[in-house]
Amino acid sequence: MWFDPKCPWAWNASRWLLEVEQVRDVQARFHVMSLAILNERRDDLEDWYREWLGDTRAPVRVAIAAEQTFGNGVLSDLYTALGNLIHHVKMPIGRELFTKALVAVGLPERLADAADSTEYDEALLASHRAGLDPVGENLGTPVIHVPTPDGSVNAFFGPVVTPAPRGEAAGRLWDGILLTTATDGFFELKRGRTRSPQVG
Repeated sequence: MWFDPKCPWAWNASRWLLEVEQVRDVQARFHVMSLAILNERRDDLEDWYREWLGDTRAPVRVAIAAEQTFGNGVLSDLYTALGNLIHHVKMPIGRELFTKALVAVGLPERLADAADSTEYDEALLASHRAGLDPVGENLGTPVIHVPTPDGSVNAFFGPVVTPAPRGEAAGRLWDGILLTTATDGFFELKRGRTRSPQVG
């Protein structure tokens, strides 16, 4: 799953995916993408969303620095630590948040320096592209890739769901998504959102 730490919809999807691990033969791996990169060339953004995007690049830089330094395996716990502080504690995005999350998962505080650095931007762009290229540009996060028996990848945007399903309900949603997205030529199934994300 590709995530931007600030996105509440990606956060819900990630908590759902971890639930799926408990009830299906699934192993989740997390990767970094950036809503700032996704939207940097768009001139049709609403003012509130452009403002909301203002501090999104720093957390993804810290996450990609951790992955580049210590391997992909650190991202699951780091994303959980960052997400809890952002979505539940409502801590302002900044160095204190980054260092608190890093220390909580046993990573060095120095990785917080990446928030204000371009050092890992090339790796960030590569990760971003790897996630989005198979699903298309006009989407967002989360993006999920599922390897298929023939060696290809079933890649899709979503799910956009609130609250995150738990237990067997999480498994049933997984089953339905795989059945739907594995259908050749299937592109979209959507309805208008009637509530804001309830992070769990």
